[in-house]
Amino acid sequence: MDMRRLVGRNVLRIRKSKDMTQEELAEISGFSQQYISGLEKGQRNPTVVTIYELSVALNVNYIELLKPDAQAKREAQ
Repeated sequence: MDMRRLVGRNVLRIRKSKDMTQEELAEISGFSQQYISGLEKGQRNPTVVTIYELSVALNVNYIELLKPDAQAKREAQ
């Protein structure tokens, strides 16, 4: 399981469920919109601190960004 892609998909899913743009998430989190974009594409390798800061900005428990989604479960099989 590629954790970069998993975290990226989870950030994207949660951000969209909150009707939030990348720009809005960037403003709240302090990360750039370019960083958020790369993260959601699985091109960034977020640190534990980054995951925590994003979870605060998205108002979710940090575990939500690390939970395997349906696609990750299929990839693991």
